[in-house]
Amino acid sequence: MLKAVILDFDGTLADTLPLCIKAFRMAIEPHLSRTLSDEEIIATFGPSEEGTIKVLIPDQFDEGLAAYHEHYVAFHSEVPTLFEGVEELLAFLKQRNVRLALVTGKALKSALISLDFYQIRDCFEQIGHGDLTKGHKAKNIRRILNEWNLTPDEVVYVGDAPSDITACREAGVPIVSAAWAATAEPDLLRSMEPDALLFSVSDLRHWLEAKLAN
Repeated sequence: MLKAVILDFDGTLADTLPLCIKAFRMAIEPHLSRTLSDEEIIATFGPSEEGTIKVLIPDQFDEGLAAYHEHYVAFHSEVPTLFEGVEELLAFLKQRNVRLALVTGKALKSALISLDFYQIRDCFEQIGHGDLTKGHKAKNIRRILNEWNLTPDEVVYVGDAPSDITACREAGVPIVSAAWAATAEPDLLRSMEPDALLFSVSDLRHWLEAKLAN
């Protein structure tokens, strides 16, 4: 029986990936004296945003990170709401006594900025985050399973990135690929054979309702 849902953030709960890229560009480009393409920025993903800044402007890391956080906070007003249905989904899962955790590649500071902006920090019992060296999603998922004394078949992870599928296979938990953000790559996700590929938060709720009914 499903007892816990672990969620990604960017591209899963809110359409914040473009916001992140814009904040990176504003923080990093002044130190490079040139423009950065989205592809250049995305190619550094895996580590948290700290890792991206460390790769692109290592000699101005502290200044760049401070500027990133400043812009990240300011640009949140451009994405004022979560994806349609997310708040209702979180409330539904709480009502059904399903435990909720967030496991994101974001560093803790930026994750908390977003959770507080959307006023959903209290929805999550656990937060797993990245750092500047590499992604830690599989490690964080396994840690949460151990701390909650759950087996892999009692948990599902929901995330939008191909790397989420890889992390879940490593952690041994089912993965629902979220393909409702404009930045999602459904064909690539499908080719990696997630346990489910869904195209709306409403579809996710129906999928979870079916699991909870079993």
